Amino acid sequence: MANYGAENIKVLKGLEAVRKRPGMYIGDTGVKGLHHLIYEVVDNSIDEAMAGYANKIKVTVKKDGSVVIEDNGRGIPVDIHPEEKIPAATVVLTVLHAGGKFDNKTYKVSGGLHGVGVSVVNALSKKLIMTIKRDGKIYRQEFERGKPVTDLEVIGETRATGTTIQFWPDDEIFETTEFKSDILRKRLKELAYLNPNITIYFENENDGVKEKYHFEGGIKDFVKTLTNKECITEVIYYNEHYSDEEKSLDVEVALCYDTGYDEKVLSFVNNIRTPEGGTHESGFKAGLSKAIINYINKNMKLKENIKITGDDVKEGLDAIVSVKMSEPQFEGQTKGKLGSSYVKPIVQKVTYEYLTRYFEENPNTAKTIAEKAIAAAKSRIAAKRARDLTRKQAKVGVGTLPGKLADCQTKNADEAELYLVEGDSAGGSAKQGRDRYFQAILPLRGKILNTQKSSDAKALSSEEIKNIITALGTGIGADFDADKVRYKKIIIMTDADVDGSHIQTLIMTFFFNHLRELIERGYLYIAQPPLYRYKKGKVEKYLKDDKELNEFLIEQGINSIEIEGVGKPELKELLKNAAYYKLLLEKLTKRFNIPEVIRFLIENGNLDELEEHLKKFGFSIISKHDNHYYIQTNRGLEEITIDEKLLNHPLFLEAKKVYEKLKEYKDLVKGDYLELLDEVINKARKGAHIQRYKGLGEMNPDQLWDTTMDPENRVLIQVTLEDAENAAKHFELFMGSDVGPRREYIQANAKEVENIDV
Repeated sequence: MANYGAENIKVLKGLEAVRKRPGMYIGDTGVKGLHHLIYEVVDNSIDEAMAGYANKIKVTVKKDGSVVIEDNGRGIPVDIHPEEKIPAATVVLTVLHAGGKFDNKTYKVSGGLHGVGVSVVNALSKKLIMTIKRDGKIYRQEFERGKPVTDLEVIGETRATGTTIQFWPDDEIFETTEFKSDILRKRLKELAYLNPNITIYFENENDGVKEKYHFEGGIKDFVKTLTNKECITEVIYYNEHYSDEEKSLDVEVALCYDTGYDEKVLSFVNNIRTPEGGTHESGFKAGLSKAIINYINKNMKLKENIKITGDDVKEGLDAIVSVKMSEPQFEGQTKGKLGSSYVKPIVQKVTYEYLTRYFEENPNTAKTIAEKAIAAAKSRIAAKRARDLTRKQAKVGVGTLPGKLADCQTKNADEAELYLVEGDSAGGSAKQGRDRYFQAILPLRGKILNTQKSSDAKALSSEEIKNIITALGTGIGADFDADKVRYKKIIIMTDADVDGSHIQTLIMTFFFNHLRELIERGYLYIAQPPLYRYKKGKVEKYLKDDKELNEFLIEQGINSIEIEGVGKPELKELLKNAAYYKLLLEKLTKRFNIPEVIRFLIENGNLDELEEHLKKFGFSIISKHDNHYYIQTNRGLEEITIDEKLLNHPLFLEAKKVYEKLKEYKDLVKGDYLELLDEVINKARKGAHIQRYKGLGEMNPDQLWDTTMDPENRVLIQVTLEDAENAAKHFELFMGSDVGPRREYIQANAKEVENIDV
């Protein structure tokens, strides 16, 4: 075991600023920042694994809101720090920039290089418990909001080694303290792929997720997960070590090509994802381009005068680029981009030399990749011709804008808005109802081309897409310039039905594939036309969805009801909770059947009393096999499985929380809350006309303005791309040409459907 003691812990002081400005250290105080706390602790365990001292890491989200991260590494040093005169482990937890990453001896390679990770987690936790197994003893210390509340104490003996950190995120700091399994499993699986020698165990006690991640194939397996499309090459893999007197670098790459058009490259430095790339990623791309272009020039006889570019060779590319190095220079604590300049030429050289040899030894694969690049070049040239035509049309000025476009008067893009409206009818209403000074209307006929399945050239052959591009003024492809956009609010306005949702998705897919920077700049929005109009006497109200309708009906209905000793605000709060509870019950019934059983399980849970409970409804249990029940109801023979899938389903757990709130009112309101809710809503409905809008065309121009276009009243949803990789996968799943994964998803989630038109 390498000498790892207190003298290895170097100190750069200061911790108070973390609680004052947490965003500087973890990015934000929302969902992203919350999960970043776990990553910081896990990264320390991974560093132990990379140094060769750990092979198991366990992450557990507990029901009490805490998270436990445990590894079998050496354990944080516990001896007295020579400068601080307190245990080194306490220094690591309480002093910013203190850790074993600064002496360049303890860890040659480290993801937690800034040394702020675990101290930041401590500062942003209302409580943290550190347990260390080391030197035959078990040590424990407890902290609150970054400060020790106990000394580092010996609490037992052990032959094992390792560190366990349990922390409760501070709800005074974070907007939410609920950890999401989907977010965590993604990062933990990434780490398992990048480190094939370790096993990561993950459990979330709140939703029943319990998984083990270990991938012998490492990034060779990882790269296959980047696409739903079929790979047309085998996985090309290389792992090279480079060193000279000053620099040392391990370069590991796995790549393949698929049948699609997108480039999907994930890059990592010391296991830390670099979503903005950096010198390692640009070095890889430069080496790849040079190797492929050289191969084409030497071996492929091109009939036409086609020049292959770097963009051509990246079409359909799936790649993982992982480098391990000492003292990387990142941009910011969140390590989004690698800036170390010496890395690019090294990765470029390693990549070029390896691929040149590989292509000589594997001519069939080399030819497949070359043909893919040549096809991309031909498509690029065809797309340029189409762009040139679009550009010529736009050069003359407003007179060449699409004939269907009703443009606005202002030429100030900061003020101007463009509505992309479904259908000529709704477009007509929007043109009449708009404010002509700053609102432009472009009606779209039917569903636009699905650009997830189309090359640039084919996309530009669509009349509707050409109209959008011409109206926006940005150009597309190589000519794209986001600064030339004519409107800084681009608003998708469709009907509130399945077709409308489909059109929204098609338009977003187009922007994602061809005009992504407009989304990144925050220019793309979705309008929220109301779903309902309520009219009763002089009261008229537009309501955007079922939830808003129910809340409004409750407000109207409680004016017609009196309950002794209960004020209107209290009654309103009770009924809103009851409405939410009813909604959760309906959703659970849709997924698991038999509402009477589900409500019993939420409110009672003792299965021994289930049969007696069912008798109240005239129901009876016909048979039971393990957890599967067949129950005779007044609707016929029904079945339900009462297992962990139901009892730990997020909707079930949420319903239990809401029921606990409802129980607080049991002394105020007698009887069934849901019956009271129905009574109140029926009173509000009596004598009222409630219109459900299916299409925008059902509204007259004034109504459309008042509800959906007036900046004072309207609701817009901004389309963002916080995680472009996830967005791409969802677009590919639902809009791509590969039917298999889409069928599997639909079969697995059929019962989750909320709204369908038949």
